[in-house]
Amino acid sequence: MNAELRKRMIQVCDQKIARKGDQVGLSFYAFFANKNDDPKALMEVATWWIQTHQLDHFVQAKLIKEMVISGD
Repeated sequence: MNAELRKRMIQVCDQKIARKGDQVGLSFYAFFANKNDDPKALMEVATWWIQTHQLDHFVQAKLIKEMVISGD
């Protein structure tokens, strides 16, 4: 995944954790606006989430942040 997507994912995770607590869950859609303005990036994150890591629809933001930081 490219560096800009990783940065966006970490920022969104930080925001969600700050607002809703350490146990907040999110889906890969959380990293995008309600409209599909970047289909390539959406597919990149969806592939990472679904195919590469076989994650459930909702996953704790802190786990996603750790995975992104570690380069998984």
